[in-house]
Amino acid sequence: MTDGQAQLRSITSAALLVEFAVTRGVATPDLLRHTGIRERDLLDSTAEITPAQELSLMRNVVSGVGDEPGMGLMAGLLCHPPSLGVLGFALMSCPTVRDAVDLALRYADLSFTVARHHLVLTGDDVSIVRDDSGVPAEVRRFAVERDVAAIWTIQQDVLPMRPPITRVAVSFSPHPVYEMFGAMLGVEEVVFNAPRSVVTGPSSIQHLPLPQANTATARFYEQQCADLMQRRKRRQGISGQVRQLLISRGGIADQSRIASELDVSVRTLRRRLSDEGTTFRELSTETVGLLAEELLLAGMTVEQAAIRLGYASVSAFTSAFRSWKGQSPGYFARENRGRVSARV
Repeated sequence: MTDGQAQLRSITSAALLVEFAVTRGVATPDLLRHTGIRERDLLDSTAEITPAQELSLMRNVVSGVGDEPGMGLMAGLLCHPPSLGVLGFALMSCPTVRDAVDLALRYADLSFTVARHHLVLTGDDVSIVRDDSGVPAEVRRFAVERDVAAIWTIQQDVLPMRPPITRVAVSFSPHPVYEMFGAMLGVEEVVFNAPRSVVTGPSSIQHLPLPQANTATARFYEQQCADLMQRRKRRQGISGQVRQLLISRGGIADQSRIASELDVSVRTLRRRLSDEGTTFRELSTETVGLLAEELLLAGMTVEQAAIRLGYASVSAFTSAFRSWKGQSPGYFARENRGRVSARV
């Protein structure tokens, strides 16, 4: 598991797992059973899930397609840079391979992996070393296979040549399918029953320039990665719970009621929110602003949105909206009409 056990992640990885398993004859409802993921969520590119949900899905995939060697490799071949969202675009625009690897490790929580990875330089070799200690044993082989195949596929898409992977070490037993995939991927040596899974290539690869390198574009997308990580972190902890309760109540709820529903005192709620760098008032204002945007994007009039959010008058709502967005709600609605809202 990545460093943040509760770190939210894009649903895209789960959608690709479902796509893979469905092609193997497993029904979608069976794959989603006990995961908390709804079928319609798979079609929403803005939806997010937790690593625990993805691991539950992975268990269902392994159970459905059969725990056979090579299944994870085939699933990993579906992973390409665009499926990683802003991280994928950031990787493609990095100046060199080393820059791309450093970026991928820095923003691993935006990737598909469910394990930790770190870079090791040894003589003429550079290796990505995997730590599977947080991955349940029943899905470990599948997860390793998927990540190895995904690393190769993404490198193949990013580099102007076949990725020079010279050695792959894995912690499981030999099987003919690995020899076949090793030859297909151009891997010179595959080591089995290793203490850790490691992908190794020549250190000279670090300095290879990427064909789509663009410093300004790379900086832009890296900032997008940082912003996305920050937004996801804000939805965790006590502040995340408060936001969800406020959203479920249309933004209309006082602090004492929210504290009661969280089974804490108002004083404790204030302290814990302060520890996370926010206040109830800030969260309430932020949530009402978000809901106001969504109501206007959904086609409500300014008056209807004001009433829905509990404002005494349209002018009070308009004044508040100007303070959030720097423009009137009417102007916002006209300029953004037809845009699909995405709660972030």
